[in-house]
Amino acid sequence: MTQSTDLPETDETGSARGFHIEIFVMAFASLLLEVAYTRIISFKLYYYYTYLVIGLALLGIGCGGVIVAVSARIRAARTETIVRWGLIAASISTIVGFFIVTQVPINTINIWDYGTATSIKNLVMLVVICTALFASFVAIGIMIAVLFGRRTSGIGRLYAADLVGAGLACAVVVFLLFWVGPEVVILWAALLLAATSLRLSFVTRAAERPAALGAGRIVASIVGVVALVLVAVPGLLPDVKADSTKNVSNATAILNRGNPDPDAPVPPRLASEWGGLFRVDAYDMGDRIALLHDGMLGSAIYRWNGDTSNLTRFDNDPRLFAFASASAPVEKVLIIGAAGGNEILASLHFGAGSIDAVELNPVTHSLVTGRFAEYTGNLAENPKVNYVQGDGRTFLERSDVAYDVIWYPAPDSYSATNAAASGAFVLSESYLYTSDAIGASLDHLTDNGIVVAQFGEMDYDRKANRTNRYVATARKALEERGVTDPGAHIVVIRSTALEVGDYTTVLVKRSPFTSAEIVALSRAAGAVPDSDIRWAPPPGYAAPGDTAADIASASDAELSTLLADFPYQVGAIDDNRPFFWHFASFGDVARNFTQPLDTFDMEDSLGERVLLLLLGIAALLGIVFLLVPFVAIRPIWKAFPRKGGSALYFASIGFGFMFFEIALIQRLVLFLGFPTYSLSVTLASVLIFTGIGAYLSSRLVDRIRRSLVPLAGVIAVLTVFYLFALPAITDALLGWPLFARIAVAFVVLAPLGVTLGVMMPLGLGAISGLTEYHREYVAWGWAVNGFASITGAVATTLLAMMFGFNTVLMIAFVFYMSALLALRVLTRPMAPAAA
Repeated sequence: MTQSTDLPETDETGSARGFHIEIFVMAFASLLLEVAYTRIISFKLYYYYTYLVIGLALLGIGCGGVIVAVSARIRAARTETIVRWGLIAASISTIVGFFIVTQVPINTINIWDYGTATSIKNLVMLVVICTALFASFVAIGIMIAVLFGRRTSGIGRLYAADLVGAGLACAVVVFLLFWVGPEVVILWAALLLAATSLRLSFVTRAAERPAALGAGRIVASIVGVVALVLVAVPGLLPDVKADSTKNVSNATAILNRGNPDPDAPVPPRLASEWGGLFRVDAYDMGDRIALLHDGMLGSAIYRWNGDTSNLTRFDNDPRLFAFASASAPVEKVLIIGAAGGNEILASLHFGAGSIDAVELNPVTHSLVTGRFAEYTGNLAENPKVNYVQGDGRTFLERSDVAYDVIWYPAPDSYSATNAAASGAFVLSESYLYTSDAIGASLDHLTDNGIVVAQFGEMDYDRKANRTNRYVATARKALEERGVTDPGAHIVVIRSTALEVGDYTTVLVKRSPFTSAEIVALSRAAGAVPDSDIRWAPPPGYAAPGDTAADIASASDAELSTLLADFPYQVGAIDDNRPFFWHFASFGDVARNFTQPLDTFDMEDSLGERVLLLLLGIAALLGIVFLLVPFVAIRPIWKAFPRKGGSALYFASIGFGFMFFEIALIQRLVLFLGFPTYSLSVTLASVLIFTGIGAYLSSRLVDRIRRSLVPLAGVIAVLTVFYLFALPAITDALLGWPLFARIAVAFVVLAPLGVTLGVMMPLGLGAISGLTEYHREYVAWGWAVNGFASITGAVATTLLAMMFGFNTVLMIAFVFYMSALLALRVLTRPMAPAAA
């Protein structure tokens, strides 16, 4: 049988170096790359392609472990040599990969035009981008696998350094994205890797030829200088080439009311800033500034001189509907999603006494309050206006004010239809349109107050999916508050949006609409061109065959039949399944996957189709790059004892960790008040405390089997806590200051992090003691875990969309119970070898 060609630990250098600094930097840099690339890919392609970044990063790191297992040359090299040159290779691949990813032209929509040369060309371009992303993480994976395989006695401390580095990166990367942008963050990662290699070359005590050390120092210095220059002078960096479907002329042409000209010259760009949500580009359109969000038209800032008499355009605008039913000027208005301030202007025009306007995106908020403040007539400084940056749902939940109008606008009709046309939000979760959110809004209304929600629809008569779902969800929220005739509390109005699609307004009240209010709304619909009431309670109007009207007026039994027979999923959603824009069932998408995409209506299954594609790609690449290469060392692989148990163990903790992590990020979005805060705080807390758990795992090495039942008990208790107690705690503490809420998040996540942190070191330690091929077996475990993590990142979202995040948490628990059972098998004493 082939023997291991690895050099024994004592034969390498005699050094007691633990490489904790180096692995800390690797993990820190890889997390910077991963998060920064999600922003780059979201701008360059579409945001749902960010799943590629997560999967390819995990694939690259896992593939590095496989390369170590199958490469005799790497296994024979000294550890310090591998780490020094690996850091250089990682830095070079990061810089080269950055230019490839940002500059390769692509049109992702044409990929779905099956069988054409254009489809093949753009698929190749996507593969090139994926390869560049993947390659950026391979060298890091090689180094980590080498260190884990050769430092098994101290693997807990190494794994702890790895996780703490990743956790600290999560804690700072959001601020770096705001401060310098993702391009510079990526190059900072390259600089850190090169600098660490250079440092190691000067402190190394390896018995290595001076010429080789000198060459490494020269290369590391050159690469480091290149990265430093690009970081110091970011103006040298080329702008990211976005998907050609994100055409600035096409987007801004929608603003040319009545005369869109897609061939018109690109208007002057006034500003471009990266944020935690998306990149914002501001273009001068004369009387307004178009704001593009990740390359798509998002909203606009309108020129205003501070005189409300100049705002008569709203008398014939769908924004009139928010105020039309009021018998007197409203006193208090809350706008959730204030964007560039158009709804604030409308509220001022219609005589609102005070306006709380909440905008989630800090870049948009800073443009309105800073750079373009004078352009807006200093709108944010108006004594009636309180324009704040934050999460609207969190602002509402923390408020004790009763409002006359709570308004959820599509920031502008053109951005609403633009979002529908691009399928931009299909896979995103939104806590603004759930039954819980509508219920909270109803609870914050005055006795005669009104909730207003506005949406864009590509074709209202054919499939008003957004409107239908919102009406169904509003109905559920009303019924949960004891309303027996929810249709009497709902009005639906359709308008024609600028040049593309339709624009709908849904009005919801705690009390039934009166006849006088319906008459007033009817007059308002007559004042707004191309508008009509589609549903209003008697003596109002129900448009024949209008699905929204049917949903509002149906009995419970009729509603169940209607929703089951409707070709799209438009039933009510809640905070457990907050995927408002998920209308196509995965079964239908899978059955029609081979059919070309309807490029006119990309919201119809595009996001779901991409998710299934990415799941397939993740599984295929994982098999090809992580599992198949072990064929090259098949004799050794066949000698691994208890392969089934080890595969179950490392796959279970890979899936389980991803499921816990992503579900808890969602659990804390409302509590922390900003999606990016939830991402960074949850990841930082889980990873840091997982690192602490890994560090403490050495205390369990000699009593693993006795620890299995206590570990299972702790995970079970924590799962029940996160399912049932955490929501009550976060609701009760929502009024606390942000720093205090962040501290609470760290505290509630700490026990889970510590508990899960012991699992990887215990598993790697267990299998390394089963065979003389411990390095290869560690690489095998690392590869299986990587495969599960890659597919788990996509599968988590798919399962949450189908069954909800509570189910994802329960599945995570099942995976960890399976892992503990497998660990029991792995730690069973080996039978004596036959004589």
